[in-house]
Amino acid sequence: MYEQLFKFPSTIARHKSAPYAEEREQYLAHCAQLGYSNATLMLYARELLWIARKLSVYASLQVTLTQIEAVAEDWTERERCRGQRINSFWARRRFIDVARAWLRFLGCLQEPVELTPFSDYLDEFVAWMKQERGLAATTIECSEGGIRQFLRWYAGKKKTLKSIQLSDIDAFLAEGRNSAWRRVTVKNMANMLKSFFRYAATRDWCSPQLAESIRGPRIFALEALPRGPDWSDVQRLLTYMDTDQPRDIRDRAILLLLAIYGLRESEVTQLRLDDIDWEQNLLHVSRVKRQSAQTYPLVPVLGNAIIRYLEQIRPASDHRQLFLTLLPPFRPLSRGAVYGLTQRGFKALSIQATHRGPHALRHACAAHLVAEGLSLKAIGDHLGHRSASATRIYAKVDLPALREVAAFDLGELL
Repeated sequence: MYEQLFKFPSTIARHKSAPYAEEREQYLAHCAQLGYSNATLMLYARELLWIARKLSVYASLQVTLTQIEAVAEDWTERERCRGQRINSFWARRRFIDVARAWLRFLGCLQEPVELTPFSDYLDEFVAWMKQERGLAATTIECSEGGIRQFLRWYAGKKKTLKSIQLSDIDAFLAEGRNSAWRRVTVKNMANMLKSFFRYAATRDWCSPQLAESIRGPRIFALEALPRGPDWSDVQRLLTYMDTDQPRDIRDRAILLLLAIYGLRESEVTQLRLDDIDWEQNLLHVSRVKRQSAQTYPLVPVLGNAIIRYLEQIRPASDHRQLFLTLLPPFRPLSRGAVYGLTQRGFKALSIQATHRGPHALRHACAAHLVAEGLSLKAIGDHLGHRSASATRIYAKVDLPALREVAAFDLGELL
C-alpha cells in the first residue's frame, strides 16, 4: 500500500519501519476500498505514522480515548520536523479523529459502554413492539429512546422497577418540563411510558394500576396552525440550491421531494434506485405510516434533478438507496443529514419559520395545495395520511374560504 501512495524509497522505508506498520497498512487498504481519494489516503498515512509513534509507549494498542488525548498534547517533535509552527487545535483534532477510527477498525479502542438500567425489560418491550405490534421503525426508535432516558433517570434513585410509583413518573415529566420540554414533548413522553408500563404490568414487572394513572398535559385538537414557510420562500430555497456545487445538486433533488410530494425525511432516506420507473415516469414511495407503497407521477423538474445527481454526483456504491453521502465511506443518508441540509438552506436565506426541518416543507406543500383549491381528501392522499383527521388541520390555512364564511350574512335565515 505504501508503494502505491509514495514515490521515494526513503519515504516508503520510513512508513514501513515505524511501529504497527502492518496494522496501518491494513487500515489504509480498507479506506481505499471505501473509495477514499489518494490525497486523503496520503494524509491518513502521514497522520498514522505520528499516531503509531506516539502510541508505541503502550505495550499493546488496547488504549482508551483518554490515553489518545493524552499523547496528542505535545507537538514539539512534529514542529521540529516540519520546520514551522503548526495549528495545534486542528492538528490535535485530526490526530484524535484518525487515531480513533484506526483503533476502532482494529478493534483495539477501549470505549466505555454506557449501560442502560433494566435493559432486559427494555429489550423485551422493543421486541414486542416489532414482532407483535408491527410498529414502524421510526416509532420504535423514538419510544426506545424515550424509555431509555427515563430508566437512566430512575436508576439514580436506586429502586427496583417493581417499586416504582406514579410520583416518580410525575417528577420525571416535571423535570423535563422545567428543562424546556414543550407540552407536546411531555405528552409524547407520557404516552411512551404509559405503553411501556402497560406491557410491564402484563409481565408482572410493576403495579397493574400504574399505566392507567399516567397522564400527560392535554393537547387540544387542531389548536395550532401547521408551521411551515410561505411557498414563495420554498421557491427561493429551491432557486438557491440550483448551482453546480455537488452538495447543492444532491440537496436540491431532496428538497424537491420534500416540497412537491410532501415526503417525510425517513421516506426520503429509504428511497431506492428501483423506486423510480423511468419508462413510465413514476415514483414509488414506501409510506412509513401507511406501511404500503404509493405511486406518484414523476414531475419533470424532479426527474431532471435526480438524473443530474445520478450522472454527476452519486458515487459508485453497492448501496441501493438513492441518496448517499458525498464523502467516503459512502453510505445512505441519515434522517439527521436530511434535517441538516434543510436547515442550512433556511439559515442561508434567513427564512422565518418556527421550524426549519424537512417537516416544515411538508406543511408548506399542504398549505400550497390548499391555496390551489384542492380538497382535503386529495391533500390527505397526496401526503399519505392514514385518516382524514390528520388532514383536517389544514382547513385552518384556507384563509380565503374562512373569510367567505365570516362574511356570510345569516340575517335572511333568522
